[in-house]
Amino acid sequence: MHVAVRKHENAVIADLQGRLVIGIGDEILRGVVNELLAEGWKKILLNLTGVTALDSAGVGELVASLRTTHHLGAEMKVLNLNERVRRTLHMAALLPVFDVYDDEAAALAAFSAEGGVPPQPAHGTKGVKAHRGDNG
Repeated sequence: MHVAVRKHENAVIADLQGRLVIGIGDEILRGVVNELLAEGWKKILLNLTGVTALDSAGVGELVASLRTTHHLGAEMKVLNLNERVRRTLHMAALLPVFDVYDDEAAALAAFSAEGGVPPQPAHGTKGVKAHRGDNG
């Protein structure tokens, strides 16, 4: 799995590519979301356009990421579910749990108007690095 992170105003978008499955895929998602939250981001949009496979571990990590963001006062939305991913979440009866969007602009506009941007470091910008695993 590969994750590229980009910023848009007061939100951050994580573009996921590859297999969100047990092993590297679910661990990478957890690491990216935790790092974004640690940096102070309150509006996280997961773009799942490039996710080619989703298993129970990936579903579990999506749910855990959603719970963690809510627990820390942040928001998480998901974007561009392909048919396979949508079907998996539907079969697990979890599709209604997520704020799902097919349009990036609409998803970004749906975030609440408050907060979102983390404080900038005084000495340079650490930023979130792209993550790459060997399964996708």
